[in-house]
Amino acid sequence: MRYLIVPVTPLEQNCSVFWCERTRAAVVIDPGGDAERILAALNAEGLKAEQLLITHGHSDHAGAAAELSRRLSVPITGPHEADRFWLESIPRQGAMYGLIGEAVTPDRWLKDGDTVTFGQETLEVLHCPGHTPGHVVFYHRASRLLQAGDVIFQGAIGRTDFPQGNHADLLASIRGKLFPLGDEVRFIPGHGPLSTLGEERLSNPFVCDALFANGTSRE
Repeated sequence: MRYLIVPVTPLEQNCSVFWCERTRAAVVIDPGGDAERILAALNAEGLKAEQLLITHGHSDHAGAAAELSRRLSVPITGPHEADRFWLESIPRQGAMYGLIGEAVTPDRWLKDGDTVTFGQETLEVLHCPGHTPGHVVFYHRASRLLQAGDVIFQGAIGRTDFPQGNHADLLASIRGKLFPLGDEVRFIPGHGPLSTLGEERLSNPFVCDALFANGTSRE
């Protein structure tokens, strides 16, 4: 499997394209805006998008999904249904941040343990609430690559001050579901540079092992 990152919206959200090298079938993850830029990236690589994947319902991650679904004639998959209220509010969210986007109704909701296939590749789905209640992440086990959305970043974690955000849930998602995948796993965050889970276990000031060594954590 190969991938590329297409930064979209003024918030520089890491929309990503994963594709099967054997078939050129692709998925677009978190098409938050700038549909023309995403389409140009697909065309430049000679890829055929099979579906659009959404990690969570914030406008900068899902705002262009409805438009691209129509233009590419592909379904929208994810996130977990607990983010329905976020997807329905995309136009209102966008107005707050100067973004343009349409409300989204996925063709398929996801839950923990589901899989998504494209070409000859498979992504594992982990439900990781905290930043939003329905946030999911996509893991390609063969290449040890994770699309983490806004769960974890290089040196930071997702905000939990939005409606139905939950700090304790977010910490549990990171330490209980992501870290067990392995230190060598690289992840693409929703914003900013890539990192590895091992680096974040060592140095992330919110979730590093040192914070939890004595049963304490930063709340």
